[in-house]
Amino acid sequence: MTRRTLSPALLGWLLAAPAVLFLLGGFVLPAAQTLFLGFNAKTEAGVMQYGLTLDNYRRAFANDLYWRVLLRTVRLAASAAFVAMIVGYPLAWAVARGQAWLSRTVTLVLVAPLLVNVVVRSYGWSAILSRSGLIAWAAIGLGVASADEPPALLYTEWAVLIASVHVFLPFMVLPLAGALSRIPPAVEQAAMVAGASPFRVFLRVTLPLSLPGLAVGLPLVFSLTAAAYVTPQILGGNFSPLLGTLIEQQVLTLHDWPFGAALSTLLVVMVLLVNLLFIGVLARRLRGWTTGPA
Repeated sequence: MTRRTLSPALLGWLLAAPAVLFLLGGFVLPAAQTLFLGFNAKTEAGVMQYGLTLDNYRRAFANDLYWRVLLRTVRLAASAAFVAMIVGYPLAWAVARGQAWLSRTVTLVLVAPLLVNVVVRSYGWSAILSRSGLIAWAAIGLGVASADEPPALLYTEWAVLIASVHVFLPFMVLPLAGALSRIPPAVEQAAMVAGASPFRVFLRVTLPLSLPGLAVGLPLVFSLTAAAYVTPQILGGNFSPLLGTLIEQQVLTLHDWPFGAALSTLLVVMVLLVNLLFIGVLARRLRGWTTGPA
């Protein structure tokens, strides 16, 4: 009897089937349902009216409130990605090029916030950023502020920005560390032997060669900050709401699922467009650095 074996293509499909089914049921179908709900309507009595309509999107673009919240979301997410990049390069250098004890310590400090519940972590930051928190106490002790008017960062965009950078910094540092570890030290040493200063070596050698890591870290931090809900809700409150907060209000408080679905679709489209812009700019810059002037 001859033994029948599966073809490599069929075997590959069978191995990928569980993951494909999981993605279809857990991501594709809910996303399609959200997109479908955004083109429906709800009457004043709360009854769903099924049928294709653009009223939800017209309402989102016609109201100045939603425009301001959308722009605030983009601005804060882009700021978090930029600050994480500035802070992330020295930390990534310590992880990739530092001694073993330093690399392990920095990695542990970076990953530790991800092991804490997001609610606990946000309330911890609220205690630090309040008028009676650590920052206010330090500012009063240094004479920067008076005890009568202590500084308060809580319920501001700064609070959301600080907490977002703290939480999502590992998603910037780890890709950068991987890119830096693949750069041969001899390349940077050759540039220094040629007379380049350390800053010029970083600008002309290290930065271009680490762009693949930056192309991963920037979109990740931007996307996670733009889609965050718990941290902006606790630290920003109603004074600095992001788009995720408005979506929660429409769905859980007002029970306006069609409009909440439309806002969710706008959030996804906005994140995708900005990520494509990030990747396109970085890819063009990388090609320019590698090919050089014609």
